[in-house]
Amino acid sequence: MKIAQRAQRIEPFYVMEVAKAASALAQEVAHTSQPMIFLNIGEPDFTAPPLVQEAAIRAIQQGRTQYTQATGLQALREKISGWYASRFHADVAPSRIIITAGASAALQLACLALIEAGDDILMPDPSYPCNRHFVSAAEGNAVLVPTTAQERFQLTRAKVEAAWNDKTRGVLLASPSNPTGTSIAPDELQRIHEWVHGKGGITLIDEIYLGLSYEERFGHTALAMPGELGQNVISINSFSKYFNMTGWRLGWLVVPQALAPVVERIAQNLFICASTVAQHAALACFEPDSLAEYERRRAEFKARRDYFIPELNRLGLRVPVMPDGAFYAYADCSQAAIKLGVSGSWDFAFELMKRAHLAVTPGRDFGQAAPQQFVRFSTANSMAQMKEAVARLRAVLG
Repeated sequence: MKIAQRAQRIEPFYVMEVAKAASALAQEVAHTSQPMIFLNIGEPDFTAPPLVQEAAIRAIQQGRTQYTQATGLQALREKISGWYASRFHADVAPSRIIITAGASAALQLACLALIEAGDDILMPDPSYPCNRHFVSAAEGNAVLVPTTAQERFQLTRAKVEAAWNDKTRGVLLASPSNPTGTSIAPDELQRIHEWVHGKGGITLIDEIYLGLSYEERFGHTALAMPGELGQNVISINSFSKYFNMTGWRLGWLVVPQALAPVVERIAQNLFICASTVAQHAALACFEPDSLAEYERRRAEFKARRDYFIPELNRLGLRVPVMPDGAFYAYADCSQAAIKLGVSGSWDFAFELMKRAHLAVTPGRDFGQAAPQQFVRFSTANSMAQMKEAVARLRAVLG
């Protein structure tokens, strides 16, 4: 059977290969004194709060399970619009919001609507691998631009200008980012978007971790940029991270007004709509009690960061930029790997799995800029697990 070239361009998702190995070992050590600790997957340990769960049950019991419009429940689009206004002081009309089957569907819709075969899309290196694969699936070229710790592992306007050529269609950014947890400073983001917009290009920005920002300097949506700039940025968001609804598969896309009917037409054909039950449940995310619970959880994620990053630094797993959002630590494992007698982040991750029963993600997934030097820790786990992980790291690294 002949496989399509677009499918062959999609690389394996190596984090899942590590996860499979960790899960297999976890079964072997489950009843020992050191069961597996998973710091490899970017999934909150919290689940949807009570009001959200209750709203889902009511929707099922009341038979509200039929298709919605492809753009989603109007009430949910209005709730999201209100959240942007109250949380970020951004004016985002409900008509610009399309509810999607997770942020993945939002990215797919945006790429299919805007990218032609052969178009180049600039992205920072390191970055989340699936983002570049969405570009490839739309027959575009994801162009990874190496970034440094001094640049917060983010693109700058100078780098965008230097990398831009006749084939460049736009940029795909993430703020806060996976795997680094770093954001683009709002003034630099505006400078990038001004350049891209001036070239007739597109600015797509993954903001799925925006709700989990910990510093006022960075916790701003690109949609709040002034005037025409904010109206022409394309933002991808999700109910998975801040709202703790990973398996519910619900996200949204904010597009320029003129693009909304185009995206709606594609969504009608590819997805019909996002899960109706999940949409009804998500309405309860914006109840005052739910929002208060999300903010309590955000504070807990920050407390984990504030504990875990200094401990990694003390152990020689240096985190070159303090994450200002999300729940990741992108740590230089070079010296630690030498201590364990291995070379590179891939072997280090498997050695750590074997010796400490601790699962982490090697840098291989995240690009070509020194992936062998870095591992990603996820702090989306309890403080007790964080402390046990530090104890195990200390035992094997000294």
